[in-house]
Amino acid sequence: MSRDRDFALIPTRAELNRALDAVAARGGRTAVVMTMGALHDGHATLVRTARRHVGARGHVLVTVFVNPLQFGAGEDLDRYPRTLEADLRTAERAGADAVFAPSVDEVYPGGEPQVRITAGPMGERLEGASRPGHFDGMLTVVAKLLHLTRPDVAFFGQKDAQQLALIRRMARDLNFPVEIVGVPTAREPDGLALSSRNRYLSPAERRTALALSAALFAARDRLAAQAALRARAETLRTSESRAEALSRLGESRAAADAHAVAAAGPGGADAVRAAARAVLDEAAKGKPPLALDYLALVNPADFTEVPDDHTGEAILAVAAKVGTTRLIDNLPLTFGAPA
Repeated sequence: MSRDRDFALIPTRAELNRALDAVAARGGRTAVVMTMGALHDGHATLVRTARRHVGARGHVLVTVFVNPLQFGAGEDLDRYPRTLEADLRTAERAGADAVFAPSVDEVYPGGEPQVRITAGPMGERLEGASRPGHFDGMLTVVAKLLHLTRPDVAFFGQKDAQQLALIRRMARDLNFPVEIVGVPTAREPDGLALSSRNRYLSPAERRTALALSAALFAARDRLAAQAALRARAETLRTSESRAEALSRLGESRAAADAHAVAAAGPGGADAVRAAARAVLDEAAKGKPPLALDYLALVNPADFTEVPDDHTGEAILAVAAKVGTTRLIDNLPLTFGAPA
């Protein structure tokens, strides 16, 4: 598994243990990138990041396993793409030393496990509400794979923000001796978040799907505009009221927009939500239409909705269906302190 050895496909736990023992004898840090296969450039970005993190002496292991525990009734387990040969090429080119691609029997000998990880209250919100049991299944397999692969550090994409938050919480709560690193979402040039499910979209559906990232970017721009207006308002005479100051700024912007910013309060979370929802509402009228599952502006610590006057970090998350394909996306935002 070192860079001076041939790239390896490892199908069994026994072979994995032998490989990891050899790695431990040679020294260097070990990184793992967990995937369900159908690798794209977003996964390759994770592998490249892992390689940079552990360096030339380190060891990068990619896991490819379609986990049946995290698919609910009616979801696309059988339809989920399995492209192992292409995955091996992608992983090797990105800098991995090996791919661990076990069968279901290797991961769950004797059938589905009776003892599982429970995601708790955070796992029942947003994705957990839409896909009951999904996060319990995800955390169970991540826990098993962390034990099996014995990494010093594990890399996960921020596109699955709730998943990443839960994995971090599990590692902290259950004292896993591993560093969990989040990697920013990889996107197509037009903004669409990279996903294995994008391949299911027809050209028309893909155009509609762009509304997810467009909504997030509209919200980000709205937040930036609010911050700029408030900053400029503070440069006016302190004897003027906040609304009057913003109205004066409205001479170069819409006065109504200035008053809306003033009404939004210090954080303006409601205005940010509204900017995103406007884009999604328009996409719902499209052909084909976008069917919104949720739009939520949440606290990264527990994925509860933030109040309008929120300050600090937040995540704007969206999930929707286009045709039969369900897509998710999110964007981290920072709300400034009250003026």
